[in-house]
Amino acid sequence: MPSQTSASSNGPDSITGRNPDISIISSGANLADARLHRLANALIRAGISVEIFAPGNLSDAPRIPTQSGLSPESEKEVSKLVIHPTRGAFTNGKNLLSRYHRSRLYSLRARGKIFYVLSPEAVAPAYFQAKLRRRKIAVDFYEDYLRLLHDRGWAKKYFGIPGFLAGLDTKAALWFSSRADLTTVADVQVPPFKAKSRLVVRNMPDASLLTDSGPRSTRPRAIYIGDMRTSRGLRTMLEAAALAPDWEFDLVGPVAAGDAEYVSQWKIAHSHRSQPVRFHGKLTPRDAWKVAEGAWVGLSLLELTPAFVEAVPSKLYEYMTVGLATISTPLPRCIDLINRSGAGVIASTADEVAATLNLWASDPESLDVMKDSARSWAEENLDPVTEYDNLVARFRRLLS
Repeated sequence: MPSQTSASSNGPDSITGRNPDISIISSGANLADARLHRLANALIRAGISVEIFAPGNLSDAPRIPTQSGLSPESEKEVSKLVIHPTRGAFTNGKNLLSRYHRSRLYSLRARGKIFYVLSPEAVAPAYFQAKLRRRKIAVDFYEDYLRLLHDRGWAKKYFGIPGFLAGLDTKAALWFSSRADLTTVADVQVPPFKAKSRLVVRNMPDASLLTDSGPRSTRPRAIYIGDMRTSRGLRTMLEAAALAPDWEFDLVGPVAAGDAEYVSQWKIAHSHRSQPVRFHGKLTPRDAWKVAEGAWVGLSLLELTPAFVEAVPSKLYEYMTVGLATISTPLPRCIDLINRSGAGVIASTADEVAATLNLWASDPESLDVMKDSARSWAEENLDPVTEYDNLVARFRRLLS
């Protein structure tokens, strides 16, 4: 198995003797980001050489899959995955200025035949660099970022100036991305809707990153994997935990700065709770999903915000794939998915979430029916192979 290494950007890949096929540029999301892992894994498995520019720890980066996960043709073509670490407190910072700095720095250092940009603020600088150096450019949009700004506390600080600047960047990114050689979006409702070449690449589960839930643990246990903030159901989960004292909770993901004090106070107030509520922080996708083993239920409690009203959280697909029942808030597409699959229940409030958990604790057999339905529906209806093969085919076309 080839080894993953870090590298400087001062020359071609030391193994292949040539520049990589694709430079992934992510000045916002760090190396542990789940979508970055899914996209990079799909390209690497296909034998496409990749370098990644993103903040974070090298140990959190995507890894080259085992040879058994590659086709014979791909085994001949696969090259080293190169991760370019960033150094220095400012360069690795989470603030807007650090992101702007990284976006310019990464675009200058990228050496790939195609620049694949995963952060809005990096689209314009990467676009100009690509045109100047006669490279091709692809852009990926995770979410509807203009709507998402309404959900970010930092965007409202300092008289709304950060939000105004981020909004300008996002509008510029949408304009440039519509003219890119390839524009991928995470779902049908994510702009830009008109582009030179637009491809929907949903966050289909990557089995190599997941751990199956398997048999239920002795004690009832709920999990959540994702960013933790009020709009994503953090406070609803903790309020429900207070009303469901027999349940253990494993919460994986970074806590938003605006909710950190609330979480601290909640921990103090519930320090004598009989069953633990564990906060694991940000983990790589592979490590995050290890908490699924033995779990009973997955939580997806997004609020009805402009950014989420048309969304299907990727974790719903992943919960179903690993055999977990889901409790979801009543977002329209989530209601439809839960009803069609029979894989869980809809709950609007912390009281309803807790009532469902307490019911399942006393009647786990009814939960098992939903777990089985979840797994069956995922096997019959989710097709990640085709989803990512379509992505690979588009990139191969650009590389030819």
